[in-house]
Amino acid sequence: MPTVEEVRENLKEVLDPELHLSIVDLGLLYGVDVAGEQNEHVTVTMTLTSPMCPVGPQFRKEVLEKVEAMEGVKTAKVDVTFTPPWDPREMASDDVKMMLGIW
Repeated sequence: MPTVEEVRENLKEVLDPELHLSIVDLGLLYGVDVAGEQNEHVTVTMTLTSPMCPVGPQFRKEVLEKVEAMEGVKTAKVDVTFTPPWDPREMASDDVKMMLGIW
């Protein structure tokens, strides 16, 4: 029975292929929803650094595979959205902001 926190923690291992930073720390993970009697259905809502990201399909697939591999997950879905547009000044962790020179 995965929890939202466990899914988020698991997705910290998924790195942006260009920046080599976690999608969670970058603020690309917009939400995680677990449903079902035993939280066996997981939906991840995420974005990409840009709508024309050339590795978008590969990136989405990696997130999907990571969630599907979690114990107790029967179904997984990844929704990619661009609303709101990703803005690292607002969405990235403080550590990432420092690394990117935003602060």
